[in-house]
Amino acid sequence: MDIFYKDAAELSSMLSKGEISSLELTKAVIERTDSVEPKVGAFLFQDPEDALEMAKKSDERRAKGETLGALDGIPVSLKDIVAVENKPLTCASKMLEHYVSPYTATSVKNLQNNGAVLWGRLNMDEFAMGSSCENSAFKSTRNPWDVSRVPGGSSGGSAAAVSAGETIIALGSDTGGSVRQPAAFCGVVGIKPTYGLVSRYGLAAFASSLDQIGSFSRTVRDGALFLKAVASYDRLDSTSVKIDIPDYASTLSVDSLKGKKIGIPKEYFVDGMDLEVRAAVEKAVAHCKGLGAEIVEISLPHTDLAIPVYYIIATAEASSNLARYDGIRYTHRSDKAHDVVDLYFKSRAEGFGEEVKRRIILGSYVLSSGYYDAYYLRAQKVRTLIRNDFSEAFKTVDVIAAPTTPACAFKAGEKSGDPLSMYLNDIFTINVNLAGLPGMSLPCGFNSEGMPIGLQLIGKAFDEQNLLSYAYAYEQTAGFLGRNPAL
Repeated sequence: MDIFYKDAAELSSMLSKGEISSLELTKAVIERTDSVEPKVGAFLFQDPEDALEMAKKSDERRAKGETLGALDGIPVSLKDIVAVENKPLTCASKMLEHYVSPYTATSVKNLQNNGAVLWGRLNMDEFAMGSSCENSAFKSTRNPWDVSRVPGGSSGGSAAAVSAGETIIALGSDTGGSVRQPAAFCGVVGIKPTYGLVSRYGLAAFASSLDQIGSFSRTVRDGALFLKAVASYDRLDSTSVKIDIPDYASTLSVDSLKGKKIGIPKEYFVDGMDLEVRAAVEKAVAHCKGLGAEIVEISLPHTDLAIPVYYIIATAEASSNLARYDGIRYTHRSDKAHDVVDLYFKSRAEGFGEEVKRRIILGSYVLSSGYYDAYYLRAQKVRTLIRNDFSEAFKTVDVIAAPTTPACAFKAGEKSGDPLSMYLNDIFTINVNLAGLPGMSLPCGFNSEGMPIGLQLIGKAFDEQNLLSYAYAYEQTAGFLGRNPAL
């Protein structure tokens, strides 16, 4: 297997044994990126000189016996939504096209403290608003399994980069499924932690009560290593939760599903779902049963309200968060304005894309006088009901299994003119964000056209240790490890 397709755990072992250097690994990843990037388009910004310098320093530490952790010397790429001092932070928007961050996000500092080699900035839907990675102001990213298809979104660049071997691990963000959905589309492991486990300081805000930093990797173990590295309490994030961070990778076991109860929500197996996706997920559930798990049908009765609730709350918070981009301070400023009010209008009209404008307008409407109680307040009440659904379910089951997406990756441009159809791609992932729970997607098969299918596992709040172990048991025995696209 090519070195850029090896997982971080194996590469870390090779580095420790002196079988390879971080410099050699990083060069191989950069060369791979140069080779396939014209087809995939995962990166917005590359910094090979900086990455090679970090790799060199990692090798020097290792030679002195001062290794910082399992990710020391491993290339990790970042969705262009987290701040890194003196690096571009565009959020794939013309509004921030020339912005350079003056500070570093806590999650990125944690990666640096663990010795990770930071490699480039990855494409995304503008301000994380989208499900296909076609809403970027600068380029469209394509799916490495079939470059005529989308990689999913909004973290499409992160998923595609890992899938294509352009990085070993990638950081993404998940507001309504933006890690899990592209992970399913691109055949990699995507993890969205419990809200509050990973600091959001330095993460450009879309919907503050929903956003959470997550990861893309080839294996569950790599996801566990990443989560151990980035999770921490942060006084700079008022939503950060102070809890002990376990060594997630140390407890992974192929026997972890024995005697456990897996809940299957009947509302997630709906009419209209792709039949091949349904069959693959049902086969995965049957496989888990063969590993000793008990399968229990459960009900999450407010599932059908997730889409309207999400798009009221998320757009309301987006309209508030994006009000700061006004053309006055550090954002795009129109040169066609006649006065200050005109400057506000023209700068935002020129700087924001159509999807961002759509969500700002909708969010402003539901927060406006006379509509706040009818829409936003009512949506928050239903959100509580959705959270209660999960609380009731977890009284009887240990983990919930469901499809990640209702269908596999679609053709580029296929849904661009139909926003509602695009929104429905997140129908199985949104509830997890509304409830603040941990969720993940891992490969569970391929359709007849060779496109990956994702199995979604949902865990109890702050129970990532067990969630990862359940996923590991499935992953290690299901037979989908080591499959890569033929770019």
